[in-house]
Amino acid sequence: MVYLPCPPAASAGPDGPRTAPSRRGLLRASLGSAAVLLGGGALAGCGAAAASPDPRTVRMWDLFSGADGALLDELLDIARPDMAGTRVERTVLEWGTPYYTKLAMASAGGRGPDVAVSHMSRLAGYAPLGLLDPWDTGLLAEFGVREEDFAEAVWSRTRYRDRTYAVPLDTHPFIVFFHPGTARKAGLLTGDGDLDQDAFSSPGRFLEAGRELAAASGRQGIAFGYVNDTAQGWRLFYGLYRQTGNDFDLPVGGTVTADLDAMTEVIAFMRKLVDGRTNPRRLDYPAAIAAFTNRQTGMILSGEWELGTFRAADPRTGAAPFPTVFGTPAVYADAHSFVLPRRPDPDEAHRRRTHRAVAAILKAGQVWARAGHIPAYRPVTRTRAYARLEPQTRYARAADHVVLDPAVWFAGAGSDFQNSMSQVLQQSLLDGLAPDRAARAMVRRINTALSQPSPA
Repeated sequence: MVYLPCPPAASAGPDGPRTAPSRRGLLRASLGSAAVLLGGGALAGCGAAAASPDPRTVRMWDLFSGADGALLDELLDIARPDMAGTRVERTVLEWGTPYYTKLAMASAGGRGPDVAVSHMSRLAGYAPLGLLDPWDTGLLAEFGVREEDFAEAVWSRTRYRDRTYAVPLDTHPFIVFFHPGTARKAGLLTGDGDLDQDAFSSPGRFLEAGRELAAASGRQGIAFGYVNDTAQGWRLFYGLYRQTGNDFDLPVGGTVTADLDAMTEVIAFMRKLVDGRTNPRRLDYPAAIAAFTNRQTGMILSGEWELGTFRAADPRTGAAPFPTVFGTPAVYADAHSFVLPRRPDPDEAHRRRTHRAVAAILKAGQVWARAGHIPAYRPVTRTRAYARLEPQTRYARAADHVVLDPAVWFAGAGSDFQNSMSQVLQQSLLDGLAPDRAARAMVRRINTALSQPSPA
């Protein structure tokens, strides 16, 4: 494993000849421009790593450090027998703009690793630009990985122009965690210990459940950390908006089509959810985590990636898919996926080795599930071993209804777009901006993003 720290931000000029008199060709020639467009800010990446001289080594870039990084090392150890003769060499980079900047630069110059981890929500900013090579699905099938092994809600986002550009490793949804004792006292659990989804099946019922949790805990009901956060407000809003049966139509260069009434209804509900009466009002992300782990609240709205934190505080912590509040099942999520950075002349034997390594990693996904992530390769979630994982098995069905960020180049994990939407939502939830005005402000910001020239 290689840890490659990045230096401070620096500017970059053109690198490489112009390949065609087109925007795509110009983009490939100007790696600095690609970094700004896809990274959402100034260049923060560092130079591409040199190719490994060992043909048996598959070089992989990823963004997993800490506990997830250690777990990925364990996953690779378990997968090794299924890719005999191959060694995976990890390079761990800083998450967010630095990572996606560096990936864009290296891919544009054809100097990237053999395979890289990317959030699925960022695919629309890479595949249309020619920064990625497609996967050979026939070769993946030869190694036991087929399209039908994945939930349609996830696999549908892997494709561009009828070719597969991403292979999902997991699904990481925005869900609910709860203290079982408090939830049971509040009458919100079924006989087998699952969260009673009917008790949260409308805005009124959801708010009433918060009041019941507050009464049962003797403190407050539902925590949600959104203050000054770059994504949490958007995650909650977009999942709920999709539950209304609506979505955004986002024609690049045009204007958004959205249901303002539905947006207003969702924002009004979010305001009531954090009005400070039975649920905490002014929580940033760490404060919400602390409120739940310290049992100051009976429930928290958060990502499944916090499972390790919550289990460390209380091994009995419960979890469930985010309830369907507005009628249409939809759970906000993203997915870590494997992508193939562009190579002008890829070595076919080495590409075969890379396909085999990724297939082996997916099939060893039981290890990855311990972090809370839902393995995207569904044969793993159908095993007895997975069925014994608590509370992961309780929210695994969320993968059937996940919704990712809109498939446009400026959206996705770590993007300025998420931050921009969250800023407006905070103005409404915390500073008193009326829900209808907040909805219109979000539409204006979306239109501003759409007016920017697409790099594709």
